Amino acid sequence: MCILSGACTVSAQMPIKLRVLPEVPPDSADVAYYSKPHFWRAAGEVVGFNLGLWAFDRYVQRGDFAYISMNSVKENFRKGFKWDNDKLGTNMFLHPYNGSLYYNSARSNGFNYWQSALFSIGGSAMWELFMECEYPSTNDIIATPIGGTAIGEVFFRASDAIIDDRDTGASRFGREAAVFVISPMRGLTRIITGDAWRVRTTRGRLYGTPPVSVEFSVGTRGIYLNDEASSSAVGATAEINVEYGDRFEVTSTNPFDYFTVRADLGVVSRQPLLSQLNIKGRLIAREIYDVASRKMSVGLYQHFDYYDSDTIHKADPSHVSRVPYKLGIPASLGAGWMFRDASNPQWTLDTYLHGNVVMLGSILSDYYHVDERNYNLASGFSIKGGVNFVFNRDRFSASLSHEYYRLFTWKGYHRDTNLARSDPRTLDVQGDHSAASFNVSELRADLRIWNKLYLSAAVSHYHRSTRYRDYPHVKSNTTGVRVMLTYKL
Repeated sequence: MCILSGACTVSAQMPIKLRVLPEVPPDSADVAYYSKPHFWRAAGEVVGFNLGLWAFDRYVQRGDFAYISMNSVKENFRKGFKWDNDKLGTNMFLHPYNGSLYYNSARSNGFNYWQSALFSIGGSAMWELFMECEYPSTNDIIATPIGGTAIGEVFFRASDAIIDDRDTGASRFGREAAVFVISPMRGLTRIITGDAWRVRTTRGRLYGTPPVSVEFSVGTRGIYLNDEASSSAVGATAEINVEYGDRFEVTSTNPFDYFTVRADLGVVSRQPLLSQLNIKGRLIAREIYDVASRKMSVGLYQHFDYYDSDTIHKADPSHVSRVPYKLGIPASLGAGWMFRDASNPQWTLDTYLHGNVVMLGSILSDYYHVDERNYNLASGFSIKGGVNFVFNRDRFSASLSHEYYRLFTWKGYHRDTNLARSDPRTLDVQGDHSAASFNVSELRADLRIWNKLYLSAAVSHYHRSTRYRDYPHVKSNTTGVRVMLTYKL
């Protein structure tokens, strides 16, 4: 059965890159002015945000978890941290996004990447221990600060590229409004300090105008779950691809001077609004080869990966509906290798390989359905690789990528446990005892048809294989197809 859908995707590491604006180095006056740390203002914003969020939950939403007291705080300390049972989107995206707000409270007050991560940890710990009458969550205290640093730094860099302290009038108002939307805590800090309307002789950017490449695509996308009912969904898609910085520039020492982002927003019945988000940010790098248009570098990278789907309407009511896939990796770190060969005037070759430790991840479960959770929490490793070919400079490109995730759920429940009668607040398990694999493969081609306009086609395949200790082995295969028009800015 087919259903209409709409989507918006952001992808990573483009084969053909056109610069949006000429590169401009940062002004030393801006760096000196905006790099002064202000501890109490940053801490006040973290605490104030938590109090404001709690007040909204308590007095507007009237959520049960927000009715806190001294007794609830004591109980949280007495019971300690436990694995919770919230939805994938809540645990693996919304909580890291929350962490990005803590992070940018510090980042916008002069603290660097590493220092700001500590504020994210502190804000998360305050919320878990003091601001809810639910037991503090083990997965939240990991996902919120670590995932929050990745999301937060991306938003901080994006907002930095918009700021222009020389501007005035409606144009200045528009810039400041955009900064507030992209990075709310940075926008709030600029309002508190008066920088939002203060006119200066320099732009006010910590990173100047870095090399940024952006492409936007619109077209059609189909998703096909290869089950007994051959369920499918077909509809519109809009895709944006962003690459920030130079993947082979290794003289800088700032985390996320180079990063890529991929996100997919869908408007489709019974499907999640956010179906995919990938962030890959370089922390440190070293050049190991640069001779005759050939470059090679190695580095340490932080990764954030999120894939979500839900039940596709089945054509035959006699068949059981299945969820195609779910994966969340908010905390992952590993080594990366990149190589480029541009020695031939007719073609360019790019390759990359990453090996990562997954400190916290999650993957769809076929058996664990407790409260709002239908996935297993886990840890493990991932391997990512890809190759890009560009022919006739920017006339045609082809790319192939593959991601492999291996996740282990260590803390399970006894096979005789009745999950339907278990208290989700005290169950305290990662899910089913299991070892799961998740593979994402994609083949894409882009052909220039006029100026900066390209015809693009891509095929993606998602394969999940989970071996359970107490249940039968389950496999799942899903295919995605996209045909689009792409405009490279």
